[in-house]
Amino acid sequence: MKIFVTGISTDVGKTVCSAIVTQALQADYWKPIQAGDLQFGDSDRVKQYLLNSKSVIHPNSYALHTPASPHFAAAIDNVTIRLSEIKEPETTNHLVIEGAGGVFVPLNDTDCVIDLIQPDYKVIVVSRHYLGSINHTLLTIEALKNRNIEIAGIIFSGTENVGTESIIKSKTNVNVIGRIDEEPFFNENVIAEYADLFQEKLLLL
Repeated sequence: MKIFVTGISTDVGKTVCSAIVTQALQADYWKPIQAGDLQFGDSDRVKQYLLNSKSVIHPNSYALHTPASPHFAAAIDNVTIRLSEIKEPETTNHLVIEGAGGVFVPLNDTDCVIDLIQPDYKVIVVSRHYLGSINHTLLTIEALKNRNIEIAGIIFSGTENVGTESIIKSKTNVNVIGRIDEEPFFNENVIAEYADLFQEKLLLL
């Protein structure tokens, strides 16, 4: 199984979600494009959060120095992101792929993050509550559906908002895998607790 984790915006909890899914499935993890934080990037964070010894963290296809939209970060580094250079790692294990920002974050003049999603990927959408998040969630799901991309489900991130979650559920009819609460901190034990909580639903995807 190959799961692509995307968000409705930046800083909504994709990396924590990716770590939870990776731990739950004892999957491999791959972030094709890292922009900024090269000393301790998302791959390092996920590795730090895992308790199992089966998961392999695969290297980024592009590691860019500036914390910015990939197309801009690449331009600063004087490189062009090319989809042909983004090679999915070979593995017989489950694979969790973490995107960058939302689905229409540009990678270059023509391609966006959504163009990284292959036909055999199942997408988990991470939705965090803020003013405008309903619109961003519905637009993300609509874009995925318009491209006939399989949506595995939504994971809500942060403090519960019943009104927001209920309208998203009713308008999308998308499977809700669960919620990652506003925890004081995340470490390998907290990640493992959520992994155990979500594991049954994830294995049924």
